[in-house]
Amino acid sequence: MPSPTTVHLILPGPDDTSAVASQLAPYLRPGDCLLLTGSLGAGKTHFARALIQKRLSESGIWEDIPSPTYTLVQTYDDGVCEIWHADLYRLSDPHEIIELGLDDAFEKAITIIEWPDRLGELAPKNALQITLSVEGDSRTLAANWNDPRIAHLAAQNE
Repeated sequence: MPSPTTVHLILPGPDDTSAVASQLAPYLRPGDCLLLTGSLGAGKTHFARALIQKRLSESGIWEDIPSPTYTLVQTYDDGVCEIWHADLYRLSDPHEIIELGLDDAFEKAITIIEWPDRLGELAPKNALQITLSVEGDSRTLAANWNDPRIAHLAAQNE
């Protein structure tokens, strides 16, 4: 297994967060999982929406991308694969993950998980871990992945 690559970025505004998500989107493939961690208001949903919209727009699809806060999971099809966007904030038991079908999605779809701590031991081991933090008026992004595809983010944002 390759050693983990870590990327640290400063995101001065929402457009910068969207740009990084858009840069990452084309590199993802079925079976990839993104675990988005951060406090309320750190930009997790904004990041996920931008990434999903980029994937859809590349296939000529335009859809509203609502937050899955109340539905728990929103699914999309970009013509290449399904994209599952889950907000697990309201879950109290990791076994609810299986009821949602996320365990199957981890294998065949691109999954974007907000509040991944709710996954417990069900969290995919090779997931891209992204932590968003509020730093004054800006955000910081720390990404860690055992896959060399993440290195392009560092190169594009130097």
